[in-house]
Amino acid sequence: MITTFQLANMIFTGADSLVKVPESIKAQGLKKPLIVTDKGVVKVGLLKKVTDVLESEGIPYAVYDETVPNPNEKNAEDSFNLYKKEDCDCLIGLGGGSPMDTAKACGILATSGGTIDYYRGMGLLKAPLPFYIAIPTTAGTGSESTCAAIITNTKDDHHWKMVILDGRLLPDVAVIDPVLMLGLPPAITASTGMDAMTHAIEAYLSVGSMEYSNALALGAIELVFKYLGRAVGNGNDLEAREKMAYAQTMAGMAFSNAGLGLVHSMAHPLSAFYHIAHGFANAVCLPTVLDYNKSVCPEKMAKIAQLGGITDLGNYPEDAGVEVIQRLNDAVGIPRTITEVGAMINVVIDPKDIESMSKDALNEVSTITTPKVPNLNDVVELYTKIW
Repeated sequence: MITTFQLANMIFTGADSLVKVPESIKAQGLKKPLIVTDKGVVKVGLLKKVTDVLESEGIPYAVYDETVPNPNEKNAEDSFNLYKKEDCDCLIGLGGGSPMDTAKACGILATSGGTIDYYRGMGLLKAPLPFYIAIPTTAGTGSESTCAAIITNTKDDHHWKMVILDGRLLPDVAVIDPVLMLGLPPAITASTGMDAMTHAIEAYLSVGSMEYSNALALGAIELVFKYLGRAVGNGNDLEAREKMAYAQTMAGMAFSNAGLGLVHSMAHPLSAFYHIAHGFANAVCLPTVLDYNKSVCPEKMAKIAQLGGITDLGNYPEDAGVEVIQRLNDAVGIPRTITEVGAMINVVIDPKDIESMSKDALNEVSTITTPKVPNLNDVVELYTKIW
């Protein structure tokens, strides 16, 4: 059987690797990047770290900082309009998954044209993106190593996530500097860290997994088990930040090639309906979906349990895989229900939305990657369990 495995062109990892940004731009003979980011990144001074290294090398730039959590088609259009207005010739995505996905969407419009909703699906881009550098400031989404972008359609009353998949969405350069992640608040560290864990686990359990993706997924799972608690407990632990940065990128490589499953399909409607951070949505869904999947992948569930430190697997090792993930969620402060997450962000979570969200999730789930294909009643039941 022939397998396909895609990676970003160049990945720089380590403290102070930010210095590779101007070098990468100059090597391509480019003149002016558009930096796509958000207000939070600007507020904490991370944008300035990037602009400082650009200015030190005499590289002009423009900044789009209006990206919202769970970015939408307006972010794509507005950033592209600024890209044209400022006569930019390359892109920098700076932040978590939202700015990096917005940068990808901007790039799609710049080279493929049309409107962003046209590209929902797989392999629909007409051309490669402009030269694109991804700089993550959280350790979770893995967008710097994936061929995916998630954009929310807000033009309809019923908001929904557009999943865009294309190998040409992989960044030309990823700069993963853990110094940019120091001091990240515990809740965001936990949420993004469990996002990385979800990526790794779903890639590992995927029907589309292969030796390459399994090695990366298992490596990422082990790193998250070992270092997420440390990163949550001490935001300035540079070693923990660097190891989590490796974990998110490895998990991104794994799922970008092996695919994802029901956890993500359920998480996306939660973000679209209630603006719940993607990492929290994934983390709350993960143990319950693993419990649903465990009967068809008991050996892999046992391996996850062992990586999490459970040595006595008992007569039902697949159960230990669910237990070890719930333990980690609890240890880093992830709520067990969506209602609790809603209370954290002052959003009322309404059970009447379960059926509609279940239909959205069922429409998205990939029957060629998820280990156990659900029906509508299954998804409704799973949402009800975590409500």
